[in-house]
Amino acid sequence: MPIITSITAQKNQKRVNINLDGSFGFGLDLENFMKLQLKVNQELKQEEINEIIKKAELSKSFDKTLRFAMTRPRSTKEVKDYFRRKEIDASLHETILVKLIKLELLDDTKFAKWWVDQRLAFKSKSKKDITFELRQKGIDTNIIKNILDDSEIDEVKIAKELITKKLYKWQKYEDKIKKQKISQYLAGKGFNWDIINSAIDLIQE
Repeated sequence: MPIITSITAQKNQKRVNINLDGSFGFGLDLENFMKLQLKVNQELKQEEINEIIKKAELSKSFDKTLRFAMTRPRSTKEVKDYFRRKEIDASLHETILVKLIKLELLDDTKFAKWWVDQRLAFKSKSKKDITFELRQKGIDTNIIKNILDDSEIDEVKIAKELITKKLYKWQKYEDKIKKQKISQYLAGKGFNWDIINSAIDLIQE
């Protein structure tokens, strides 16, 4: 059976290298190292080594995903996309997701509410645009509908604010052309014609 011949600290001081029979065997985080109480001259069965490596990989992958999840709220799809980008082993995905849920760092409903609040505060987005963005983030249609219904979004007010910011661009045109250009602009932002006409009427008052 392989024997632990030396244990050395890695540069970041949070992990150690376990050398087996004089050669590098595997890296291990300090938490698992302390739990397993590994020692120099200790013999390990191959099954034990495989299990330790699996635990080490889970710990390393979870720590990386945790940092990603804590930079801002994340949707489940964003985390799964992160797994793929970082080539995290598929056998670890479910365990990591469950850990994040238990830590209240993964909740698609809370994420959707946060996303809507951010968009309304800083981006002046229409319901259609916000819905598209949330679908891109993998949020369920029912969650999107419930969040948007509860948000009491005043699309006419948002459309009016957007027009006001760009109005100088259309002032040189006659009224008919100006209205067409404003309508095209707002339609491109995802507003329906009722909202567009109401916003234009407010600008003309």
